[in-house]
Amino acid sequence: MPAAQPHPCPCGAGAPLDGCCGPFLSGRDLPPTAEALMRSRYTAYALAEVDYLLRTHAARTRPARQDIADWAAAARFTGLQVLQTHAGGTGDATGTVTFVARFVADGQVSAMAERSRFERDDGRWVYVDGEQP
Repeated sequence: MPAAQPHPCPCGAGAPLDGCCGPFLSGRDLPPTAEALMRSRYTAYALAEVDYLLRTHAARTRPARQDIADWAAAARFTGLQVLQTHAGGTGDATGTVTFVARFVADGQVSAMAERSRFERDDGRWVYVDGEQP
């Protein structure tokens, strides 16, 4: 019997979930860059990991838990494309990531482009907010 294939990570980086965003979602590791956090948050939406989404959202801009849960449940996430990153590296305090997230909601295929802002909070990256370009 062939071995089970590992589940690919929804973030689209090309690695299995356990070797990509999985350690971040489980709390075993912290994303080292703003882009890694953004990819892990996309994965968390795809897997409806609401606690992770709350934990990685800046407290001052964090939406209600139910709002996050409703959005994660309403959409089936189908792809992520990172277009650009600015700063957000291991030695930075802030950074931005511009991306396109594809999803299906209410039977409609959709895409959302966003330029997300991230900052370090007590040494860990958090999502602050975003704007549609």
